[in-house]
Amino acid sequence: MGHEAAAQVRLPRLVSDGMVLQRDANVAVWGWAKPGEAVAVSFLGKTYKATTGPDGRWRVKLPHLKPGGPFDMNVKASNQLAVKDIMVGDVWLCSGQSNMETPMSRLRDKYPDVVAQAANPRIRQYEVPLTYDFQRPQQDLTGGKWIAADPQTVLKFSAVAYFFAKEINAKYQVPVGIIKDAVGGSPAEAWLSADALKQFPTYEQQLAKYKDSTVVLGIRQRESAAVANWYQTLYKTDQGEARGQQKWSAPDYDASNWPTMQVPGFWADKAPLGPVNGVVWFRKDVDVPAAMVGQPARLELGTLVDADSTYINGQLVGSTGYQYPPRKYDVKAGVLRPGKNVVVVRLISNGGRGGFTPDKKYELTAGGQTIDLRGPWQYKLGATMTPTPGTTTFQYVPGGLFNGMIAPVLPYAIKGVLWYQGESNAGRTGDYQALFNGMIADWRKQFKQPNLPFLYAQLPNFMAVKKEPSESGWAVVRDVQRRGLALPHTGMAVILDAGEWNDIHPLDKQTPGHRLALAAQKVAYGDTKVVASGPLYQSMQVAGNKVTLSFTSVGSGLVAKGGGPLVGFSIAGPDKKFVWAQAKIEGNKVVVWNDQVPNPAVVRYAWADNPEDVNLYNKEGLPASTFTTEPEVPGATSRL
Repeated sequence: MGHEAAAQVRLPRLVSDGMVLQRDANVAVWGWAKPGEAVAVSFLGKTYKATTGPDGRWRVKLPHLKPGGPFDMNVKASNQLAVKDIMVGDVWLCSGQSNMETPMSRLRDKYPDVVAQAANPRIRQYEVPLTYDFQRPQQDLTGGKWIAADPQTVLKFSAVAYFFAKEINAKYQVPVGIIKDAVGGSPAEAWLSADALKQFPTYEQQLAKYKDSTVVLGIRQRESAAVANWYQTLYKTDQGEARGQQKWSAPDYDASNWPTMQVPGFWADKAPLGPVNGVVWFRKDVDVPAAMVGQPARLELGTLVDADSTYINGQLVGSTGYQYPPRKYDVKAGVLRPGKNVVVVRLISNGGRGGFTPDKKYELTAGGQTIDLRGPWQYKLGATMTPTPGTTTFQYVPGGLFNGMIAPVLPYAIKGVLWYQGESNAGRTGDYQALFNGMIADWRKQFKQPNLPFLYAQLPNFMAVKKEPSESGWAVVRDVQRRGLALPHTGMAVILDAGEWNDIHPLDKQTPGHRLALAAQKVAYGDTKVVASGPLYQSMQVAGNKVTLSFTSVGSGLVAKGGGPLVGFSIAGPDKKFVWAQAKIEGNKVVVWNDQVPNPAVVRYAWADNPEDVNLYNKEGLPASTFTTEPEVPGATSRL
C-alpha cells in the first residue's frame, strides 16, 4: 500500500450504501484518513467538518435527523466518497446465540406468505460476519453490507429480528435497520468487554491462554488434524463404503438379512447396538405410486443425530454435517421410479446418542401426495469409533466476540438492543446473574448510552416433560432473566408457549418477535398504555397453609388460559422439598396451597426445562414468567 492509498479517506463498513441511520440521536459518522487531514461530510443540505487526529481517525456528529429517505451523503477530503440510498429510522442491534441467528430460510415452510410478501425497502439488515479477537477491540468489521428486505434477501434475515422489525415499521411508519450480530452457541461471557471481564477472574484466565496467536494457531492445527484423522479412519473402516465391494447405498444391494429398528428413535433405545458411536446405515424400501414419479419431490427427515448422507435409489439427495438443521432435501425429477424405491441414510454419530429425533416429520412428498416414512427401517453398523476428538470453539472464549463483533459497532448510533441467549449458560448457572446484569451495564457503558433499551427473549420450553417438580438449569436462566427487569429500561418476552420439546431451535419466531415488539413499545417508544408483558411475580404473603401471590403486568386481569385449574405451581416448606400445588385466581392475585405442606415457605411457577401446559396469563393473552419466591436465584451466587 503506497502513501497515496493510505492517505485516502476511508469509511467503516457499517457506514455504507443502504445504511439506516438512527433518527433523533447524535449520529456519528467516522472513518480514517491521513493524520491532520481535513474531512467534510455533506448530508441533507448541511456540511459537517472534522480534522483527522494523529491516530488517523476522524469523526463528525449529525444532530437529530428526521425519519425518511432514501438520501445520499458525500464525504470529501483529498478524495471523495459517496454513500447512497440512506434511510433514517430506528436501528436495533440484534445479538445472542443461534435463536437470534436463525434465518428466515429455516422457516420458509412455516411462513411462506411472510416470505412472499417481504418486499419492503424500509426494512434492512446488516449481517456482521463471525469474527473474534483475543488481543484488542477491533476498529472495523471484516465484512457485511446493508440489504433491504425482499422475498429473496429476507431468507438471510434473523427471523426474530425480521418479525420484530416488520411490526415496528408498520406501527411507527419509520425505516428499521437490523444489525444481526449473533453467534450460534455463544455463551454470555464471549460478549463482555475486557473491562467487564475484570469481575470474572476465571473467564479472564481462560482468555489469557489465547492471547498469543501462535498458541491459537497451534491448537487449531492440532485439533483439526485429529478431527480429520477421525473422519479418515471412519471412512476407511466403514464397511458400507469398503473398496471392491458393492456400496450399501446401492439400490440393488441385498440387505435382506439386516435387522430392523423403529424410526424415529435412537439406536441406544431401539436396537441392540447400544450407545455406539461411528456409522450406522439405514435402509427403507418405499413403494411409490406412478402419480408421484417424473416430478420434483421432497424428502423430510426431521432432524438426525449427528451427520447424514442420504440417498434415494443410489443417488445422493442431501447431506448435513451436524444435528440441528431440519433435513429437507429437494429431490430432482427423475430420481423416483414407479414401484420400489430405496431410501438410504448413512448416519454418523460423533458422541452421545445417534438416531432420528422423535415427534418430527419423516416423509416423502411429490405431486401433492405424501408417503409416511415412519416405522421399520433396516439397519447395519458400518464402523464403530470412539467419540470424535474435542475441539476448542474459539468463538466461545470470553471477550472474543465483543472485540471482534461489538467493538466495531460501538460508534454507530442505535435505538436499542434485542438479545436472545442463555441456552449455552444453562448448564452452569452459578454466575449467569452476574454475567447477564454485568453485560447489560457493560454495553450501556460501551455505547455511551446509560439508558440504552435492552430487550430480551426469555428461554422457551424445551426438552422432555418431567412428571414431578425438579431442579432445572433452564428455569434458573429464566429466573435470572426475569430478575433482570429490575434494571431500568429493560423488557422481556416470555415465550414459554413458543418452544418445542425436541428442538433447541423452535420454528415459532413470530411470537418472540411480536412480544419483543410489545416490550419495545413500552421501553423504547414510551407507550405507557400498552400491556407489554404477561403477569410478573411481585410479592408473597403467607397465612396458615395458603400463600397469596401478587403480580404486576396483570393487564385487564389474570386468567387460566383455556379455562380449567391453574397448572405449574409447586410449593415447599422450609425443607425445600417441592410438591405440585393447587392454585386459584382471586382478583389480581393467585392463592397457592397443598394440604401436605402446613408451613409453606417457597412457591415456584413453571420451574422446569419444559413446563408443559402452564396456563397463568393475563387477559391480553400474554403468559406469566417462570419464577421462584426465593429472594436469591437457586444455585446462583450473588458474590462476584
